[in-house]
This record gives sequence, structure tokens and C-alpha cells, in this order.
Amino acid sequence: MQTEPAAGLPGDPDGLERLWTPHRMAYLGGQDKPAGADPGACPFCRAGASPDDAAGLVVARGSAAFVVLNLYPYNSGHLMVLPYRHVGDLTELDAAEAAELMALTRQAIAALRTVFAPHGFNLGINQGSAAGAGIAAHLHQHVVPRWEGDSNFMPIVARTKTLPELLGSTRERLAAAWPVDPQEESC
Repeated sequence: MQTEPAAGLPGDPDGLERLWTPHRMAYLGGQDKPAGADPGACPFCRAGASPDDAAGLVVARGSAAFVVLNLYPYNSGHLMVLPYRHVGDLTELDAAEAAELMALTRQAIAALRTVFAPHGFNLGINQGSAAGAGIAAHLHQHVVPRWEGDSNFMPIVARTKTLPELLGSTRERLAAAWPVDPQEESC
């Protein structure tokens, strides 16, 4: 990790070093953020349809929904649970999709507890771009592990998150720790 001292940068000196993350410009610029109903333009649809879970960062699959790592995570282990079907509104889910979305969310929490031992979780759906959905055309629920003191100057002031592990390694560990659905065992 390379930081740049604030001394010599334009503007009022603030004493903070800069950690540049230019890879995030694709996300900020709207790359892979479909606005409409075309599933072919949707990165979530592509990940759900791909047979290569590692390449798509897919952690677990159900019959109506699946779990994927966030490519731009707030914290290590930041997961998203979403239906395979390209819908943007919670009320558009059928009963099976809604039930599996919640079942996979519960399993995500269990796997994250096993792998990362977080102190808590943020769970949420940002429905619609006005509500903060980065990809509003495909509904997704965030599962973000949290630890006491995990908000420090990096994300708050520098708008940068430091992550101790590569996403591929995180995906492997979470997939290996994924719990078996107790309802499937009884079938």
C-alpha cells in the first residue's frame, strides 16, 4: 500500500496522507450499473448465470436466489443476497424468491460469524436509485459484517476502505464455511 503525504498537495494542508484507489472510478462512473430491464447488461445476472463461481465471486446458490461478494465492499466479507430473476422491487418477488432471500441471508450471517467473528451486522435493501441502490434494476440485500471501532478516519474522512484480504480468498473461506440449510437435510 502506497500513501502520498499531504504536504505539497494543492489546497489547505490537512495533515492527512492520501491513499489513491483509482480502480473505484469504474464504479463511480457507472460501469456495470444497468438502469433498465436488460438482464444482459446486469453484472448480477451475469454472475448468477455463470458456471464459474470463483470468477463471479458467488459464495452460495439456492434455487431462486444466490449470494455474491460485493466487488466494492464496505467491510471484509460484505455479501449481497439476490434473486436470479432480474427484478428491481421487493414486491415483485414471488413467495419462493422472498423466502429464499431470507434463508440465504440467515446462512450468510452464520458463515460470516464462522469466518470473521463480527460483533454485529448491517442488513439492508436500497430499493431504487433515489434510496442509494448502486444497481437499482436488480434487487439485492446487503449483509455487512461490523466490528466495534471499524469506522475510523479512512472511510469517514478519506472515503477509502482498507481490506486485509483479497476478494477471491474471502469467497473461498466463506464458501467453505457455508452452512447446510437444515430444511434441505430433512428432505
